[in-house]
Amino acid sequence: MYSSAAGVAYIFNLIVGTGALALPNAIGHAGWLISIILLFVLGTLSYITTTFVIESLSIANACYRRDKKDDNNLVVGRVVNNLDDDHYRSASPVTRRDGKSSDKSPLLSPSSSHDNDQSASHVGVSINGAVEEDFEISKNIEMGEMAMLFFNKAGRVCFYICIIVYLYGDLAIYAAAVPKSLRDIACSSISCNGTSSSGSNEGICWSNGFTRMDVYRIFLGVFTVTMAPFAYFNVQKTKYLQYFTTVLRWIAFIMMIVLAILLISKNKRNGKSITPPIANVSGIPNLFGVSVYSFMCQHSIPSLVTPIKNKNNLTRLLFYDYALIFLFYALIGMTAVFAFGPDELQDIYTLNFQDSCEATDVVFLRYFLGLFPVFTISTNFPIITVTLSNNLKALFSSCSPSSPLLSRILFPTLAVVPPIAAAFVTNDITSLVGYTGSYAGAGVQYVIPALLVLMARRHGSEIYGETAIRQNVHKSPFFRKWWIYLMLIWTVVCLSFVTVNHVLVRH
Repeated sequence: MYSSAAGVAYIFNLIVGTGALALPNAIGHAGWLISIILLFVLGTLSYITTTFVIESLSIANACYRRDKKDDNNLVVGRVVNNLDDDHYRSASPVTRRDGKSSDKSPLLSPSSSHDNDQSASHVGVSINGAVEEDFEISKNIEMGEMAMLFFNKAGRVCFYICIIVYLYGDLAIYAAAVPKSLRDIACSSISCNGTSSSGSNEGICWSNGFTRMDVYRIFLGVFTVTMAPFAYFNVQKTKYLQYFTTVLRWIAFIMMIVLAILLISKNKRNGKSITPPIANVSGIPNLFGVSVYSFMCQHSIPSLVTPIKNKNNLTRLLFYDYALIFLFYALIGMTAVFAFGPDELQDIYTLNFQDSCEATDVVFLRYFLGLFPVFTISTNFPIITVTLSNNLKALFSSCSPSSPLLSRILFPTLAVVPPIAAAFVTNDITSLVGYTGSYAGAGVQYVIPALLVLMARRHGSEIYGETAIRQNVHKSPFFRKWWIYLMLIWTVVCLSFVTVNHVLVRH
């Protein structure tokens, strides 16, 4: 258990990660004004869906409590009334997760009959004194568990596919970012007396004829050999390592903001004027994907929210978090585009300080910022690999190998190989982040929370009654149903725009 302030800090650290390093490049190419507006809109929508996840989590907790009460009452009833098994099996299947009735029902099933609504409302009124306690968030129920509880079989499969595709993209970004940072350090002159050899992938890196892409792939091979074996072990418990990387992240981001501000001041003194574009429509699709990726946290909200001691003002705390993150992103993006200009911004922002002696001529700072993605991303790669492996195992549980040893080898291998292969093909971080955020990211951030809260409300209403659901202390401030439909329509419109733009650009 931890305090509300600690919870705010943990959520902030979860959201502000790799995506923030790709934001300056996307902002520079989309235009600073339209980028600020889109960041505000996407941050707001992400906040809305996060409140959806919290409401779903509270209803899931209530469902588990009702199951526990029903089981206890059933045991007492059997002793007192000598109830038989047939009576038990005839009990209402609303919270019984036997997988039979739910698999046959549609993902968006119609409302229950009028009689069921009346009885459910009666239950809600009769236990009204205990409703608030029932909806308290005390059990950590992950998104996958909520999908198993509220979705039918088709819905669960769609959920796992979306999560898995997103995690694959996440790992591909990590697998490309680390070797790219190492390559740029190895191929560039870190001394301001020398000339930087940074350039395209085909540029010569070392005097023996290796291209920059060759060196990148060498480091990717080293990264694979070093990090891939961790996928076959449980490395989820890395609390102190995460604390260490969190401190590094704060130092690095604050350092980059300060150095960018100093560079802006230096440019003004030297009469150098950088005027980035206000708006560039062609850069919006990529900015959309990067921004969605940068505000991603919905899949980890249950594990971060549950340990908070005082949950009475969760939505307000989240609002402060998102407001602070928006200001942070706006600050790092604006200082970047006015310090370097859109044409000079790298797809990993730390590389700008490593390659530019104008930003800083302190060798230690250039090495520190250049290696920053290596330290932080490398610690996350094994954790996400294990998470992906577990999701693959859940998706293919019906056809997984019977041998535990074979299963332990197969699924981690399936988790590691595709992202590493993608990183061998391309090291374009901006495109990887853009595609991951635009498609799978939009599903995880918008579609899944919207459908989850819709089904959770229907499920909860059958147990406690609609009045109890409306009085849920953890209900979203955006409780009206049209917010859910608006979220789904927004996702379809955005993905259509992004897809059409990608097709037009390619042709």
